[in-house]
Amino acid sequence: MLAALRAAVAAEPAQVRERFAAVDGDGRQAGTIFGPASFDVVLCHGVLMYVPEPEPLLAALAGVLAPGGLLSLLVRNGDALAMRPGLLGDWEQAVAAFGSDAYTNRLGLATRADRREPLAAALAGLGVPVRAWYGVRVFTDTAADDARAPQDPDALRLLLDAEERAGRTDPYREVAALLHLCGVRA
Repeated sequence: MLAALRAAVAAEPAQVRERFAAVDGDGRQAGTIFGPASFDVVLCHGVLMYVPEPEPLLAALAGVLAPGGLLSLLVRNGDALAMRPGLLGDWEQAVAAFGSDAYTNRLGLATRADRREPLAAALAGLGVPVRAWYGVRVFTDTAADDARAPQDPDALRLLLDAEERAGRTDPYREVAALLHLCGVRA
């Protein structure tokens, strides 16, 4: 992924390339790589699921976040792990998912899911209380990996509108495949 990122940046204009630096390291060491309060925005999307214990990573990210800064997390929704297998008719996996935080992702890797309330409590304890949260992939999580987005602009607009509305509305967002939590540094 780092090589793909570097290749994408290399194709950008010089003014973009000059502002970019890729750092290869362990996110739990962010505080030793960067100074405290270094960033106004920190994105951690699709990472926590690969970390057995998320607290050290969250603490490191909170530490490099400036006061008033935004921490954006995208995590697998532990409260909805039974949804995809259930909707696909895989009853054995659906039943096994209840009460679990372990799952095998589409890459075949054993990973871990997070639940919104404990994650929000952990963030609050780090001085980054959640200000907003959203569901992601409410209706589209069972789409095949090779599925293409609708080519018709009207159909694509409707799909995106349905996902956006569901991602902001209970009870739909509660059963989304992913959770997007936005915390703000006190």
